[in-house]
Amino acid sequence: MNDCFDLTVEQRMVKETVREFAEKEIGPLVEECEEKMVFPLELFPKTGKLGFLGMGYPPEWGGSGIDKISQCIYVEEMCRVSAGIASGLILNSSVGTTPIYEYGTEDQKQRYLIPAIKGEKISAFANTEPNAGSDVSRIQTRAEKNGDSYLISGNKTLITNATISDYLLVSARTDTRKPNERASEIGLFIVDRGTSGLSTTKLKKMGLWSADTGEVFLDDCVVPETNLIGEEKDGFKIMMNSLNGGRVLIGARYVGIAQAAFESAFKYSKQRTQFGRPISKFQAIRFKLADMAMEIDAARLLVFRSALLWEQNKPYTKEAAMAKLFASEMAVRVAGEALQIHGGYGYLLDYPVQRYYRDARVGTLHEGTSEIQRLIIAREIGL
Repeated sequence: MNDCFDLTVEQRMVKETVREFAEKEIGPLVEECEEKMVFPLELFPKTGKLGFLGMGYPPEWGGSGIDKISQCIYVEEMCRVSAGIASGLILNSSVGTTPIYEYGTEDQKQRYLIPAIKGEKISAFANTEPNAGSDVSRIQTRAEKNGDSYLISGNKTLITNATISDYLLVSARTDTRKPNERASEIGLFIVDRGTSGLSTTKLKKMGLWSADTGEVFLDDCVVPETNLIGEEKDGFKIMMNSLNGGRVLIGARYVGIAQAAFESAFKYSKQRTQFGRPISKFQAIRFKLADMAMEIDAARLLVFRSALLWEQNKPYTKEAAMAKLFASEMAVRVAGEALQIHGGYGYLLDYPVQRYYRDARVGTLHEGTSEIQRLIIAREIGL
């Protein structure tokens, strides 16, 4: 990461520490995990022990309490090495735990937040459904009160850590009398692995092969009332608040992928010769690399701006949407140009640039599509 921003001493230390860890501990695992489409579970306790999973949380809950820009640096450096592996780890320190930290009870924090920060438990955030993606208020999963428990039934899809998680945060409609009303009453529940009626299955994807992504099936799962986060009708608000911060970190993810693609193309352009000289000497290639470097820095600054506003407890909905939108679309462009610079070799699995291109493509689809981000921005500027 080039310093397009005046980082503090602490932020530089985070950058150096995370980069060293990612290159030494994750780097050697990438090719095998990609080929086998498996997640290396041993990384959870390793990253937990180093404090990476608790970066956004105060020390009293086992976190390291670092600032939001440092969290973005962590995400970028991890995704620079492997966005697939990083995605599972990042979820454990963001949307898989943030709702519990911000709205959960003392007991919930002790049983789920602290173990997740330590890397002893793996979380999943189960919100998306086959017929409710961009419009999350239309979820059909239902939670019916039954004494001091809830019976939860429904189907979730495209869920990160679905088959490896120890618990899932599941959104469900608590007012089952109004199944077609937008966000009439939605609750957010902690559902433990092993709960009767809970099953998961793994999905195969275009990219992020080493990330565990799957479907979740809930058939009259008995979930104790004590596992409800906040109040019955708080789920939609909790999810929206969590996703807002998540978009900042998602932006950092795609800066990391783009940075990796740029570095790969830059190195290749110096080594590959045509017509008697390195292709980096040709204006067509030089201009591509110049544009790529410019776009990466622009995206990183958008991410850092939204992170600063988040840190200062100022409104940042518009800025988070801008960061996520620009960074995800930028990563597709940069990875595409990096592949083009590699020529035919870029299409081979022997070269990592094809992985960057595949991994980048999902960025415009998850955590709110590009179209949804544009709707948010338009609303925030008064349209």
